[in-house]
Amino acid sequence: MVREKDVCWEYCDKMDGNKVRCKFCLKVLNGGISRLKFHLSRLPRKGVHPCTKVRDEVTDRVKAIISMKEEGKEVSVVKKQRLVETKSPGIVSNTKVHIPSPESTPPVVKLLTGCTAIRPQSSLDAERCIAEFFFENKLDFSVAHSPSYQLMLEALGGAGFRGPSPEALRMTWLQKLKSEVTLQIKEIEKDWATSGCTIIADTWTDLKSRALINFFVSSPLGTFFHKSVDASTYFKNSKCLYDLFDSIIQDFGPENVVQVITDSSLNYVSVGNHIMQNYNTIFWSTCASHCLNLILEDFSKIDWVNRCILQAQSITRFIYNHTWVLDLMRKFTGGQQLVRSGITRSTSNFLTLQSMLRHKSRLKHMFNSPEYSSSPYANRPHSISCMDILDDSELWRAVEEIAAVSEPLLKVLRDVSGGKPAIGSIYESMTRAKESIRTYYIMDEGKCKTFLDIVDRRWQNQFHSPLHAAAAYLNPSIQYNPEVKFLGIIKEQFLTVLDKLLPMPELRHDITEQIYIFRKAQGMFGSNLAREARNTTSPGMWWEQYGDSAPGLQRVAVRILSQVCSTSTFERNWSAIQQIHSEKRNRLDKETLSDLLFVHYNLKLGSKGKVADMDPIILDDIDMTSDWVEETENPNPTQWLDRFSSALDGGDLNTRQFSTTSIFNSNDHIFGL
Repeated sequence: MVREKDVCWEYCDKMDGNKVRCKFCLKVLNGGISRLKFHLSRLPRKGVHPCTKVRDEVTDRVKAIISMKEEGKEVSVVKKQRLVETKSPGIVSNTKVHIPSPESTPPVVKLLTGCTAIRPQSSLDAERCIAEFFFENKLDFSVAHSPSYQLMLEALGGAGFRGPSPEALRMTWLQKLKSEVTLQIKEIEKDWATSGCTIIADTWTDLKSRALINFFVSSPLGTFFHKSVDASTYFKNSKCLYDLFDSIIQDFGPENVVQVITDSSLNYVSVGNHIMQNYNTIFWSTCASHCLNLILEDFSKIDWVNRCILQAQSITRFIYNHTWVLDLMRKFTGGQQLVRSGITRSTSNFLTLQSMLRHKSRLKHMFNSPEYSSSPYANRPHSISCMDILDDSELWRAVEEIAAVSEPLLKVLRDVSGGKPAIGSIYESMTRAKESIRTYYIMDEGKCKTFLDIVDRRWQNQFHSPLHAAAAYLNPSIQYNPEVKFLGIIKEQFLTVLDKLLPMPELRHDITEQIYIFRKAQGMFGSNLAREARNTTSPGMWWEQYGDSAPGLQRVAVRILSQVCSTSTFERNWSAIQQIHSEKRNRLDKETLSDLLFVHYNLKLGSKGKVADMDPIILDDIDMTSDWVEETENPNPTQWLDRFSSALDGGDLNTRQFSTTSIFNSNDHIFGL
């Protein structure tokens, strides 16, 4: 009989009538093999009590069987619904399609549908969301054994509901998600023949000569994490570093790589020169975010700017280290925070100064309010000092000045840190930022020179690349803007890049004529659609759509304008990375941890891409260890919370130093390994 072929019969004994006996707990069930499946899967359905002795691998297998069966039913329902919808609008069908109300939908369906387009009637959809949650947040797999975790799942899915076991997370779901991410990456790579790609080296060093390099690859269809390398033993060896970068380029094909982005470390200077000599069509660039952060850091070192920052920090430290005062501040600011944590320490300084400037009058009202004046805090020396600072009009004029000078650079930082191809706009953005500073200080030549010298020292000497100039020249919103005055200056650099990317005579066929057609907006360049899209479409897409009149130049333009000019920013967890590169681990553990890191970073990249209207330079949470919050003295450094905080030192992008005191002890194991 068909029934006898069901694989689940091996887990039970058939009894008289429609009864079966579970081989694990010996419970007798009415209803046959169907009820046994829900018993073994531990799914809270059909009023079946979950088996308490079944092995996890059996539960996972039975869940998969139930899922496949229910997915087949969903397809059948969809077909019936489509049949009803195709009937004439004037004919009323007697066919009824049951659509469950929100009230009748199980709680797990309502809360866990964010990761799938299919309503998770099957446990696999719920398990998938749970697994992604574990991997994205680097949770220890042993959490799945926690009683409170099981209570939470049962509150969501009903009595007996179970998430994936630690073994299923480590083996089944890790490999499944890794395979899916790999397939997505292969889809992205298909576009590289047209767009090319950028290899990003996100470098992290410390004072003990340890060096980690996380490699990412970016193109218009997405950015993905490739791998992490511990380069501690050879970070100062140019030959070894060259071999490392050469191997990464070979991983993706030199014909696909347009540029490599690193920080401005001296270790990379000779490496970059050798790469560009050996690969004529590859450019070596410095990270725009890193350069802008160094500019802001130099701004903060100017004496009068630094004094403003220190005085403002004394106010925020007092407020954030006294709960009652902090609550009162939030009351006066309408629930808004004073401290703004940016992606780097320097960014945080200028964002918080701007925030305090906006809330200056509210802070003064708070400190002068009857509620505060009658509090025990009012007569404390630190409180009186804060009130004196708030009443210092000269200080606040200086803060206004700092905000005005830093905002143009923060705007550029936002433009290049969002993960979009910004290479076509960075040259103009930096030019506008310098003009803003020059205009603000039109009556103060000394201060103007101080700030512009800092910008030029970083921008001209460390960051600016001919590729940025060529991208600006090819950007239609710049090329056809009559107000732009620098096109003549960058033309020579544009031609240098063109000569590098088109080395063979046959590739340069008619290129002079094609440049002329582009500049004069002839052919498709001059169509109404092309004109209207100059300032509304990304430059790379604009060339792809309207550049057919200059095919040779089109290919070069699309590849250049499709690139980013900044590294991706992630939290760095030295403990996790250290375990991957540890010589004490066996090969299997290393491979598993490497896979976990691969899945973790790529899930984080995917979630970042889905967040709309997110300011790319502001972090959601306040860094409680920053100079804007943390008191100078730590009263009890042995507490576990202080141990946690000490590991989260507020370092800067790329040159950020990781703490030698890890959140985890040397014997701690992440992900339950």
